[in-house]
Formats: sequence, structure tokens, C-alpha cells
Amino acid sequence: MTKVIMHGCNGRMGQVISGLIAADEEIEVVAGVDVSNHINNPYPVFNNIAECDIKADAVIDFASAKAVDGLLEYCIKEKLPCVLCTTGLSEEQLRKVEEASKKVAVLKSANMSLGINLLLKMLKEAAHVLSGAGYDIEIVEKHHNQKLDAPSGTALALADSINEELNGEYEYVYDRSQVRQKRGKKEIGISAVRGGTIVGDHDVLFAGTDEVITFSHTAYSRSVFGKGAIQAAKFLKGKEAGMYDMSHVIEAGS
Repeated sequence: MTKVIMHGCNGRMGQVISGLIAADEEIEVVAGVDVSNHINNPYPVFNNIAECDIKADAVIDFASAKAVDGLLEYCIKEKLPCVLCTTGLSEEQLRKVEEASKKVAVLKSANMSLGINLLLKMLKEAAHVLSGAGYDIEIVEKHHNQKLDAPSGTALALADSINEELNGEYEYVYDRSQVRQKRGKKEIGISAVRGGTIVGDHDVLFAGTDEVITFSHTAYSRSVFGKGAIQAAKFLKGKEAGMYDMSHVIEAGS
């Protein structure tokens, strides 16, 4: 049995994950953390993770960027593995995540979907073949109108996966409205759409002469991210200090 603390338990993802875990015999939420107490949960809820005195095997974080610093301090103090799902972290916070991973196991992913993480691997092969053939690369991401950061962390992760395969030679372009010029050969265009209740939609286009190859991923509910986070927590239990990602979870399950 894997025992977890749900950090951000009363948010939309926190509630989705709590529901999924309730139906899973291999994992249990033993405590939650949230600044809001408007929901009656079947586990104790603390306003601040520093107040939590319940032992667990891992923490799943779907809170806010401003709460990440305190979360990392707690995990280091308690030697508690952390599944870090919050996006929009500052450069300083990302450095703190790296430092924390030297003392405790941290699994960080911009997107917890197993499908997205498989797509990251597929894009490397496509980029290797198609970039040399002169194909232009564009990413279009769509999310609900309440999402704060743009472009999405997932869109950036997709771009990074491609660029890593291409030796970091490509530049990210987010807005073409201010410059009247032809598209550069080594650009990855990234566009963000915000509207309605779109859970998450990502298209990666390789546009060549007379053909376009599109890799698409659509999330129809938040449960796809919750399932991935749960698998990550199970994987992280008992792991040594270090930085992990969803590729490790996929490899462990294959």
C-alpha cells in the first residue's frame, strides 16, 4: 500500500486524484493540504504542509507555484518523495527543485498523461527524420479559459523534446505579429489558444512541401493526468534521491 499526501487536495485535480485513489486498492490518501477548507474529505486536511504530522510514502502536488517552495522544504525535512505536477515555476524555483532532488526523490513532469509522455519519445524520432528534410515545426496548444500560464508547460516540454534531438539549434517563436519577415528555417512556432472548458489539446505539425504530418493528443478529462500522477507516486515510493520523470514510470511498467 502506497500512502500519499495530496498537496492541493481541494482543487480540481486534487479532487479528481482523491476520487481515483479511493477506487484503487494499492494506494491511499492519508492527508491533504489546501488553503481552502470548503470540501469535506475522508482524510484530514491541513492549511499548510508544514503543519502536516502524518507519515506518508510520497506527496502528489497539484497546488500552485507559490506553494512549491514550502513543499520542497517539507519534503527535504521529512525525506518524502515528491510527484511535482505544478507548472509555471520561476527559474529560481526550478533551481530549488534541482537542489531538492539531490536530497530526496523528485518526479517532475509538465504533463502527467502517459500518452503525452509516450508522444515525447515519438517526436524525437520524427524530428530526427523530418527536420533534415526541411520540414517546418509548429506547436498549437489549447486549454480552458481559466488557465493562467501560456504557453502550457506541456507545449514547452514537446518543444524541448524536439529541440534536444536537434542539438538545441532551434529557436522558439511565440508571436509573429510584431515582425514582418519570412519564417526562419530553425524555428519552432508555439501558439496558445484559451477558451471554454478545453481540458488539454496539443498538436505538433511537421509541415513540408505538399504534405503535413500532425501528431495530436487530446485529453477529454482530467482523469488522464490523475492516473499518471498515481502511477508516478507508486513508482516513487522508496526511491533514492534524484530527479525522475514520467519516462522512468513508463519504462518501469513496460
